[in-house]
Amino acid sequence: MFRPAGPAALSSLRSAVADALAVAFPVRCAGCDRPDVDLCAPCAAELASDALERRLPGGLRVRSAVVFDGVAARVIRAFKEDGRTALASALGDVLREVWPPEWDAVPVPIPASASSMRRRGYAPVVLVCRRAGWRPYELLRVARPTADQRALGREERAVNLSGVMGVRGRAVARLAGRDVVLVDDVVTTGATLAEAARALAAAGIHVIGAVTIASTPLRGASSR
Repeated sequence: MFRPAGPAALSSLRSAVADALAVAFPVRCAGCDRPDVDLCAPCAAELASDALERRLPGGLRVRSAVVFDGVAARVIRAFKEDGRTALASALGDVLREVWPPEWDAVPVPIPASASSMRRRGYAPVVLVCRRAGWRPYELLRVARPTADQRALGREERAVNLSGVMGVRGRAVARLAGRDVVLVDDVVTTGATLAEAARALAAAGIHVIGAVTIASTPLRGASSR
């Protein structure tokens, strides 16, 4: 009779598989380049949530897990730009920690543009939401192309993103009046989150706040 493997056996199996993959496909820690591991224990500890909070000019409350610097910045870049999707689990753990327990709402990810989907083959924010244990509600869509935000200042970012997002009408009908929380990877000026909140408010949807993995000042901007 078949008996499922116990926790110890499963742990040994996962370890053996990881060792085999490390030989066939060598990896290095995304945070410090230590060999044979996607994210080493010391770098994972560097990602521990510190629950940073700010309010955007329009009043939107934004909670972020870490500062976009050092190990956190390297790990997020490896996940987004190098296709290292195995890091999504660690980032999902970090993101889950900053969701306030009093928020009874639906997570709505900031959408990826068509060009980034073609380049990456996956939507980073959606994937991290799933690894956080959430069921992301893909309510928003990118309505038009934009310039690269990294080269723009605060006011230029706001202009670049003005009117760029729309709401999926059929998805709204299934929302059944629930409040929503916006989810993104990194917040810089808050222009992307503000535009998303505007689009949702125009569709009659109440946004109670936003959560992001990281927060960065405008200088050295790397995201939105």
